[in-house]
Amino acid sequence: MRVTQSMLTNNLLSNLSSSYEKMAKLQEQVSSQKKFSKPSDNPVAAMMGMGYRTNLNQIGQYQSNIAEATNWIDSTDDAISEAVSAMQRIRELTVQASNGTYEGEQLKNVAEEIKQLKEHLITLGDTQIGGKYIFNGQDTNVRPSSVKDGNGNTVYGTGDINLEVFSGISLKINTDGSKIFGDALAAGGSIDQTIDALENGGDVSGTLAGLDATINTFLGMQAQVGARQNRIELMTDRLKQQEVFATEILSKNEDVDIEKAIMDLTTQESIHSAALSIGAKIMQPSLLDFLR
Repeated sequence: MRVTQSMLTNNLLSNLSSSYEKMAKLQEQVSSQKKFSKPSDNPVAAMMGMGYRTNLNQIGQYQSNIAEATNWIDSTDDAISEAVSAMQRIRELTVQASNGTYEGEQLKNVAEEIKQLKEHLITLGDTQIGGKYIFNGQDTNVRPSSVKDGNGNTVYGTGDINLEVFSGISLKINTDGSKIFGDALAAGGSIDQTIDALENGGDVSGTLAGLDATINTFLGMQAQVGARQNRIELMTDRLKQQEVFATEILSKNEDVDIEKAIMDLTTQESIHSAALSIGAKIMQPSLLDFLR
């Protein structure tokens, strides 16, 4: 086959064009640090990447739910801790008043302090997080103490509030206010009986058993809240691990090996320079060059 100058020129141009394309692709990978810039470059990897991103987004949502659940659970724990302290103070005052050393006016002063502690318990029952009442069931927009029954007792809302903290796993974040504060604040309950005994000269020591039972109720609910706090911590650790795994898989699928890409680019630049050098030698001088 006769090789003409035109054939050499066309082959040279074709090879140089191919070399430019390779360098452009490598330069794009180095600058973007991605293996591909559009789905058509690698459809399979692009589809897999969408799945991995969906997984990461889900993990992010679960982490947001975990943060919300943590706020609710921690606030519940704080409120119950304060309630326990208030009840223990009421019991302490009751024990002091029952030893027979206090006189009538002093007993009334003790009763007044216990009334204030009861008001504090009512306030704790109205605890809010982000404008939502955490002890009022699903009626989070209603202040519990604003709803009373015929006996003047606070009527707490009902219903669980659950947040999904992992695929198929939901966690209850609220606590039934009636189980915590219902008996303690009930009309005629242990606190009211103590106040009545102090104001009317009743058997103050006889109310201690009821106060102890109320304190035990608070402590029992606090133990349940503590168990949920522990579970949230475990779920937080699990989500962090899942986030690391998902990020690593996504990176392996899409991110370019930057060291290899730079080496390939350097190699391609050398090949391109060699092709240009050889092309300059292959291209024969034209007739005009001889005529100069």
